[in-house]
Amino acid sequence: MISAFGFKRDYPKVREQVRSAETVYSRRRCGDRGVCFVDWTVRQDFVALSSPKNSMDRGRTSSKHLSFISIGKLGLKWNLVSSSCSLSRSALSAILSKRPPSKHNPNNLIFSSYNKPNSKLHFTKRLVVACKKPTFTAEDALRETTLTEESHRKVPFSEVVRKKRVFWERRWNYWDVSRAIGILGVHLLSLYAPFHFNWSAFRVAVGLSVIAGTGITLSYHRNLSHRSFVLPKWLEYLFAWCGTLAFQGDPIEWVSNHRYHHQYSDTDRDPHTPLHGFWFSYFLWIFDTGSILQNCGGEQNAADLVRQPFYRFLQRTWILNNLALSLLLYIFGGFPFLVWGVGVRTVFVLHSTFLMTAASHTWGTQPWKTGDLSKNTWWLAIVTLGESWHNNHHAFEFSARHGLEWWQIDITWYFIRLLQALGLATNVKLVTEAHKQRFTCDG
Repeated sequence: MISAFGFKRDYPKVREQVRSAETVYSRRRCGDRGVCFVDWTVRQDFVALSSPKNSMDRGRTSSKHLSFISIGKLGLKWNLVSSSCSLSRSALSAILSKRPPSKHNPNNLIFSSYNKPNSKLHFTKRLVVACKKPTFTAEDALRETTLTEESHRKVPFSEVVRKKRVFWERRWNYWDVSRAIGILGVHLLSLYAPFHFNWSAFRVAVGLSVIAGTGITLSYHRNLSHRSFVLPKWLEYLFAWCGTLAFQGDPIEWVSNHRYHHQYSDTDRDPHTPLHGFWFSYFLWIFDTGSILQNCGGEQNAADLVRQPFYRFLQRTWILNNLALSLLLYIFGGFPFLVWGVGVRTVFVLHSTFLMTAASHTWGTQPWKTGDLSKNTWWLAIVTLGESWHNNHHAFEFSARHGLEWWQIDITWYFIRLLQALGLATNVKLVTEAHKQRFTCDG
């Protein structure tokens, strides 16, 4: 039996019971505080509780991370969602002085920390305490697992099983809120489209959709994320600037998230896997930056871009680029140009990317056994400029061409091929028959 202040030393039996439980989490109320996340670590004599409410990195705790069980050298580790504990002045003093709290502490707190070996206690990022809690046994863990498994649902017309994911019960940080406001704003702006239509505004919307969409597919994705070909620096930077007009963030963040997607494809650490829910992979994941930071890390996997001043400049100014474009459209075409050139165009490009991200891991064919849920989705090929041959892409990430068959429409590849013919695109990487045979043999 495991409780807040005791751990019965029958380690093998408890571990055997808990090993079969893959996902355990429990939600309890925190009084008038609502539901909060905490992190239980079961050690020999105590349970440590890490609460983001008492943390310097608020909003950085992932609900998925908090629903994972691991058995390590230090004992059993539960990640639960439970009620929080208030921290009194005496408890804080006790923690900082590395001694048990005094009898004046009403919460009866004891302490531990996530510290490296041979290091002293420090609380620069996360305050870790232990709190008196109700007894939680291994049988409770198995019962919670059963309830969790029953809550899994299949995505319609797909074999993808959606895991239950706590998304709304978390703290939203500044970037999540500002991004939500921006996307909501362009959607509201697009609602004026039927009342301010003219053919000039429509042509502007189509042209900017191609420019922004190509900036994402050709620059952000195939050139910067996978280095499938090489462009002159001036042209590489120009295409990257066009990508900022798609309202999908700066190149560094986009590339970092995409590289993590391939590194942890369709696992709990994947930034936008449909295993966390179709709508999560469709668009909700972009409002969960704390989860990406917690599960994957920072932007160190895009260090090749961070080293270049131009991309750091775009990281600071990509929103200003969109505002400047909006102002120019309004000056030259009035409100119709603003509605169609910004509102309608941005909504179309965003949802093309959102749909590709979710659908290409949910519906379609899988000719290559890549070990993930990536699919070739033919009916999205045109609107995504060829990005929906996603199983091909996961099988051969390096390839500048995603539509490997002659009948697989890949508009982005046609553009790259034109640049190659003009001598602007060099070192273009393609899939050969040897690659296909080697992949088949390895599979």
